[in-house]
Amino acid sequence: MRILVAEDELVLAQQIKSVLSSEGRVVDLTHDGSEAQFLGETEPYDVIILDIGLPQRDGITILKSLRAKKVTTPVLILSARDGWSDRVDGLDAGADDYLTKPFHMPELSARVRAMIRRKSGQTDPVFRKESIVFDTRSNQVTVDGIPTSLTAQEVAVLSYLFHNAGRLVSRTELSEHIYEYDGDRDSNTIAVFVNRLRKKLGNELIETVRGRGYVIKTAA
Repeated sequence: MRILVAEDELVLAQQIKSVLSSEGRVVDLTHDGSEAQFLGETEPYDVIILDIGLPQRDGITILKSLRAKKVTTPVLILSARDGWSDRVDGLDAGADDYLTKPFHMPELSARVRAMIRRKSGQTDPVFRKESIVFDTRSNQVTVDGIPTSLTAQEVAVLSYLFHNAGRLVSRTELSEHIYEYDGDRDSNTIAVFVNRLRKKLGNELIETVRGRGYVIKTAA
């Protein structure tokens, strides 16, 4: 899952990136509003974390512009303003959630996970398919109850496919959601990650639709 963090407090921005990255998220950072709006409009993020008090362009203006251009990416507003009217303004502008500073990082992470689930139409943070259990709160994967170790990129691929279970996902789409903005997006490496997952989790979990992509099928 790929997240944009638009925050001009450099230390806080880096802390947020560190925490989310440790949980298997791919995080792009920006510290000014103009770049935040450009990235939000042009890149396929799963969640945008948007500070209200950005230089160049404020968060509410960015949010209104994104919604006017039909960008449906879930947005979590960060703000030092804790008045109820400020929260109402943020939510009415199109935000999906609002978090006031200072906050605890575990709460931020939980809100991000909830937003990703809602976007994917999922209600349970734990995905199950036959003997495989994937807990998105801890990124722990078990097969027949036995923990299985996955690399960060394997977790990223598995997470995206599970959150989009039942839908065909192309290699290009996967690469757009597991690499940072300035990363080397080689869609051919997706096949490598999928093959590694099959070796660890079994060949039946991820199905290939030749020439089109991958799917984790849901029960009929």
